[in-house]
Amino acid sequence: MLRNDPLVIAGKTLHSRFFLGTGRFPNPYVQIEAIKASKAEVLTFAIRRVNLEHPDEDAILQHLEGMSFTYLPNTSGAKTAEEAVRIARLAKASGLSDWIKVEISANEKTLLPDPVETLRATEQLVKEGFVVLPYTSDDPILCKRLEEAGAAAVMPGGAPIGTGLGILNPYNLGLIIEEANVPVIVDAGLGSAADVAQAMELGADAVLMNTPVAKAKDPVRMARAMKLAIEAGRLAYLAGRIPKKKYATASSPQNFILK
Repeated sequence: MLRNDPLVIAGKTLHSRFFLGTGRFPNPYVQIEAIKASKAEVLTFAIRRVNLEHPDEDAILQHLEGMSFTYLPNTSGAKTAEEAVRIARLAKASGLSDWIKVEISANEKTLLPDPVETLRATEQLVKEGFVVLPYTSDDPILCKRLEEAGAAAVMPGGAPIGTGLGILNPYNLGLIIEEANVPVIVDAGLGSAADVAQAMELGADAVLMNTPVAKAKDPVRMARAMKLAIEAGRLAYLAGRIPKKKYATASSPQNFILK
């Protein structure tokens, strides 16, 4: 964690740029150890998997007792803005969190976010005082519209959820980052530490992932690898890479003569 380079979202200061999903781990022990290895401060989970009547007793959250996190519940499973808003209200009423990841997918095969419904839900939830982080496609115009609607951050996918294909369109992602006045968190489709480092080197403010860690052969080691990749990519971005050139340039002066 880079203590002198915090991430601020809706006034909250975070020192980790790793947002970690809590699903799909083989068992609670591995889940907890992976969370510890990741050093993540923000955890996300589907609200539909949580017992909202007794959230502290839920199978997902009860294992995190004694650990401090910012919870980012998501509206996974919603197919319309109305469904997403209703789910978010239930989570807030339960005392779970006023942060919400808007996730609306109309196609179960691709799970790509519905742009129209995502924007509608974001507008409504912002009006109701939620800290809204919408999961969206890598469309620069849509990301700007979500920002204008009051999103606290935008979360474009690198590729469809769970595919592990990496960043399919670095050009679009670069445009989104260049134009954004809110944090950009790359969400979905990443598969390796190399993908994560690429996202951070492009200038992303953070990365959210679940499947690449949870379904790895060794989730705990993978969590640590992703943490280090995030830090390395961020440092490289801040350091500023050399420009790409067509021809070679000697690293030693050509006029240097040994005597």
